[in-house]
Amino acid sequence: MSLANIFEEYPERRYIMFGGKGGLGKTTFSAATAYHLAKSGHRVLVFSVDPQASLSDIFERDIFGKGPVEIVPNLFAQEIDADQHIRAYQDEIRQKILDMYGMEEVPEEIESYIQAAAAEPAMEESAIFDQVVDIVVAAEYDYYIYDLVPLGHALYYLSMASVYDEWIDKITDLREEMEEYSKVASLIQRDKELEEDMILQELLDIKYRINTSSSILTDKEKTAFFFVIIPEEMALIDTLKAADLFAKYDVPLSGYVVNRVIPPGLAQQNIPEYLRNRLKMQEGHLARIDELFGEQVLAQIPEFERDVTGLPMIEKMAEAMFGSITEPTTAPSKSVEGANP
Repeated sequence: MSLANIFEEYPERRYIMFGGKGGLGKTTFSAATAYHLAKSGHRVLVFSVDPQASLSDIFERDIFGKGPVEIVPNLFAQEIDADQHIRAYQDEIRQKILDMYGMEEVPEEIESYIQAAAAEPAMEESAIFDQVVDIVVAAEYDYYIYDLVPLGHALYYLSMASVYDEWIDKITDLREEMEEYSKVASLIQRDKELEEDMILQELLDIKYRINTSSSILTDKEKTAFFFVIIPEEMALIDTLKAADLFAKYDVPLSGYVVNRVIPPGLAQQNIPEYLRNRLKMQEGHLARIDELFGEQVLAQIPEFERDVTGLPMIEKMAEAMFGSITEPTTAPSKSVEGANP
């Protein structure tokens, strides 16, 4: 089984993710996969959910905060502006407070709290996560390729779903237990309950959105998740630990892709001793990778002569990952029926 075979044999897997530690090539693989699928006739969106990643640099286009930007026909790229989304959050919270409590302006102490909450590190993650849900639920593309945050953050999103489930379920149970008292409550008490129910509805909406997005990560029919590794000892150790953690959350693993493999044929040439030693170490690490993952290794990508930026290098990476691209003669479909999770 090769990387190309996975896409051919499982065309229903429309949510594509490359995971691993930072700096292994996840963003590069995401961009190259999007390019390959777009050239194959599919409408594709590759989007970054990592504030530190840079699809802009790889595509050599300024796409940050500009929504989906068409790079080549069928290929759209998007970098989420978390600050922009946080400001929209703040405005929405202010308006809901005004509507819920009939105020003309937000009290100063509440405004201070809104400002302070927006500065919390978790707010940036929540803003990005929320916009990811908007992107996926819209179902405008055949393929969605996530330029993932580091593995720990991806697991954080999954754990958020279970925490919200337990928390909101408990609140819902309490509201149901209190419902019988509402028949004898005063009008003021009833108004207060209605306000509480509005808050509960907000929590239920948050729960729905989180579960909608996190469920994609665990959908074995719709999702393909690939671990990116490099032939180095620490990378192998970290990957094994991460694979165990992801297995606990039932994230469907489609295979492993080995990146930055120094061409072994260099050993036959007159090369510096340093490089010869690196090749020797790599040989041992590749043997270990084969021992650990065997047929789950879908591709070995060579170390390129320069950084993968710009369309010519992206195309070169796509060919290394999938082979030559045969462009279709028919027009691609606009979207996949039933893509909405």
